[in-house]
Amino acid sequence: MNMFCYQCEQTAKGTGCTVQGVCGKSPDVSSLIDLTMHAVKGVSMYAHRARTLGVADREIDVAVVEALFSTVTNVNFDPERYQPILFNLAKLRDRAKEMYEDAGRKKGLTPEQLTGPAAWRPAKDLAGLIEQGKGVPIPARIEKYGADVTGLMELVAYGLKGMAAYADHAHVLHKEDDGVYAFFHEALDALTKEKQDANELTALALRCGEVNIRILELLDAANNTYGHPEPTKVRIEPVKGKAILVSGHDLKDLEELLKQTQGKGINVYTHGEMLPCHAYPGLKKYKHLVGNYGGAWQDQQKEFAAFPGAVLMTTNCIQRPQEVYKGRIFTSGLVAWPGVKHIADRNFAPVIESALAAPGFDKDGSDRTILVGFGHDAVMGVADKVIDAVKTGKIKHFFLIGGCDGAKPGRNYYTEFAEKVPKDCVILTLACGKYRFNKLEFGDIGGIPRLLDCGQCNDAYSAIKIATALAQAFNCGVNDLPLSMILSWYEQKAVCILLSLLHLGIKNIRLGPTLPAFVTPPVLRVLVEKFNIMPISTPDEDLRAILG
Repeated sequence: MNMFCYQCEQTAKGTGCTVQGVCGKSPDVSSLIDLTMHAVKGVSMYAHRARTLGVADREIDVAVVEALFSTVTNVNFDPERYQPILFNLAKLRDRAKEMYEDAGRKKGLTPEQLTGPAAWRPAKDLAGLIEQGKGVPIPARIEKYGADVTGLMELVAYGLKGMAAYADHAHVLHKEDDGVYAFFHEALDALTKEKQDANELTALALRCGEVNIRILELLDAANNTYGHPEPTKVRIEPVKGKAILVSGHDLKDLEELLKQTQGKGINVYTHGEMLPCHAYPGLKKYKHLVGNYGGAWQDQQKEFAAFPGAVLMTTNCIQRPQEVYKGRIFTSGLVAWPGVKHIADRNFAPVIESALAAPGFDKDGSDRTILVGFGHDAVMGVADKVIDAVKTGKIKHFFLIGGCDGAKPGRNYYTEFAEKVPKDCVILTLACGKYRFNKLEFGDIGGIPRLLDCGQCNDAYSAIKIATALAQAFNCGVNDLPLSMILSWYEQKAVCILLSLLHLGIKNIRLGPTLPAFVTPPVLRVLVEKFNIMPISTPDEDLRAILG
């Protein structure tokens, strides 16, 4: 076995990637990801104990979050960029140890002598680090704890990875919460205990969901640095001229690029999860942000090859770049691919030079548009109309059809489901799963669009706020609303969103296209019994079951 990874939905044979990652990561990168997780646990073992004694260090907090985010699927594929991360974690672990021991001595306490991840010492070079990573694989935990408990441990770990992505996005825009950092350390420390209990791990997973709601609230406030999203028509055809395409999730990167391209005769397009950026007043004020190009992340190889300009990949999700565009794709933040130029400190001059050297679009496309911008503020602005439409029977049901998209067969279910939703029902959507149907015509109900795009996966807080507000308006629980959640998942951000929904007590969620490989049948049985979570079947069967 070269490697073992089952953290994403597309894992090989539905059980785990053992030769090479379906995502494109090599066994060496998989080993470095395993070692990074081992290292952050070691840092947190000391940082958690130091915090119980009233001592914290923001640099340590931020570094743990960034390291976790770097291990999320489709983020960092470059072994060279893991080496400084690991060396820094070792340095910060030593600092956390010193903080803990000093604080303990001041209180007259004898510090614990910690072992396991807390005692890890990095190898001197990259080859040595890769070898160290081979010594801390998931199969070793399965052998020690069994598949069920290990699966729960990984459920917590993947929830933390997803939370780290959202926390990092918020941190970039200067929104943080010390309690959030404290939980990361507490949860990572809990994963290092010699004895693990399934019930305790399940409770910890739900706490991940609880803390993630706080992180999503911070991120919502952070994104509103650019104003509240407002309903906006977005052009989905090209405009003649030089071009830059921005994919990923990072609003700050887009803003800085727009500033640096002003007056240079370059049109900027969004791709994938950047589509909702057009709805923010602080971003759409830039007139050279002209539209959205292409669809979801998994189509990037074909779409980037056809795009006649430079491409900037922020955050996840990057795939192996094709040679035809490898010289004009750039990464920023934590994203990396071997041989791809990385932009540091948001100096996008190389991206601009590449765009000016490329041909650009030689003519305008048609004037086709789609509608975005239905965050919680926009929807609540017309809440009285929505509530009246429900009370008068004009709106019979709401369907939240959202989540991650992916290349694995079975995702056409979401297109077909959306197409078959009755005309007296409204579809809420968010994340890149919407690309399965967001260019279709759904019409409206009394002026209310039948398809309401709530934004990125980062905007899940909007969907939660909308559902909560509707429940308050109808004086009922969310589970009593005429609302059904039809979710698709791919990576770890979707895992923590699911945990947040379960923490809120949301039941009857339909999840697909396949269930997580790390959730074993006994664990799934608990989720079914407690939350009635279920796999998708067929659109017709699921609609009949929901609507009767």
